[in-house]
Amino acid sequence: MGEVTVRFVGGPGDGLLRQLPAGPDGAPPQRWIMRHPDGTGPTQPGPDHLYERDQPDGQGGWSMRYVRTDAYGVSQ
Repeated sequence: MGEVTVRFVGGPGDGLLRQLPAGPDGAPPQRWIMRHPDGTGPTQPGPDHLYERDQPDGQGGWSMRYVRTDAYGVSQ
């Protein structure tokens, strides 16, 4: 399994480029949880931001669209 470049669109990750695992078809996972490290301390991480696979960008990468933000662990 390889990796694919993903651009996050909307939400707190807007504009970030990341390498995500690619499936056999070369696409990223259908959903991805981006955990934000802005919690109130080392034992309490920040919220989870849910993104969904959107579309290929025409250059070998994909976009992931923001869906919602949940408290840490709720998206699991």
